Amino acid sequence: MASLSSATYAAGWGLSQHLPERVVSGTFRLAADSAVRRGGAGVDQLRANLRRARPELSSEELDVLVRNAMRSYLRYWQEAFRLPTWSRAEVKQRIKTTNVERLFEPLAAGRGVIVVLGHFGNWDHAGAWITGEGHALTTVVERLRPEALYERFVTYRESLGMEVLGLGDRELSTVLQERLEHGGLVALLADRDITGTGTEVSLLGEPARLPAGPALLAIRTGSVLVPCVSYYDGPKTHLRFEPPLKAERTATTEPTGPSEKFSLRDQVRDLTQQWADLIGQAAVDHARDWHMLQPVWSADLPRRRNFHDGAAT
Repeated sequence: MASLSSATYAAGWGLSQHLPERVVSGTFRLAADSAVRRGGAGVDQLRANLRRARPELSSEELDVLVRNAMRSYLRYWQEAFRLPTWSRAEVKQRIKTTNVERLFEPLAAGRGVIVVLGHFGNWDHAGAWITGEGHALTTVVERLRPEALYERFVTYRESLGMEVLGLGDRELSTVLQERLEHGGLVALLADRDITGTGTEVSLLGEPARLPAGPALLAIRTGSVLVPCVSYYDGPKTHLRFEPPLKAERTATTEPTGPSEKFSLRDQVRDLTQQWADLIGQAAVDHARDWHMLQPVWSADLPRRRNFHDGAAT
């Protein structure tokens, strides 16, 4: 997202909303293919990420996957630019869900729910659908630069009915906990560690760091942690809700011995590893729709600092 300038975003939004959809689709498809031909850091990182997800592919097959993944990524942008013009009926008609009761049943029972997603398919469409179903939704966005671009994203997602908080806001944790403790719904993208303070996990057999926030919030508030995989299914966005994540054991305040102790850190690591396993499988099954043009694995990250469970060393 940060690769688009504020001016490019504004121009794309304006043009996309006023041209026929088939014209916009063709234009974005050509733009995706052109981006792959030009290459660059984002395309190179996309290729490296997809190589890890699909190591069995030949170089030629990987080329095809990278091209299709970039087309999927530009499809996300095309839909993002046009989403504010869709009617509630169109938003719903373009969504397909599996196991949606895993989301709605705990909400109906008054429990807070954290939906954790990756950069797959169209997560904004998912948010617009949920708010269209009558549920208040709070989400967190990265503070992009320049500030004008960040404000555009906030305004855009607010236009879809979401409450939008900025990553790094001073009261962020407090607000999220309040929403969850009052039976609210929070949606968090969590397949990339932006802050450098994530939890170390194994992702497709390699060390990586993923955000610890979803697991920590779920533990502190007793909320249900529901993973959702989003991917394109023909003309629709398919949302598949997985079983809620639960720590294998719960922390004990008075352990009977060393083997019984399961600390908060252990619980966070356990839940985050479960999420990493789901993300890894989703990357294998829906590689085309994983819009990850940034480093995820530890081997690809700058080595200026070494983090261990959130503490710089």
